[in-house]
Amino acid sequence: MYKYILQSAGNINWMAIFALLTFLFIFLMGVVLAFAKDKEQIKHFASLPLEDGQKEPIQ
Repeated sequence: MYKYILQSAGNINWMAIFALLTFLFIFLMGVVLAFAKDKEQIKHFASLPLEDGQKEPIQ
């Protein structure tokens, strides 16, 4: 079925399809990893530019 749809679409640039699928894969992996991070670690990283002193690293 997919082969018929792709053939009827005309001249398809396979490099563009590959680039789109690669982008979607990397984007979705980034979203999954962002939501899987520990909330305390995210708060620590968010406050780093605002801190003047040095704190102990989170382990």
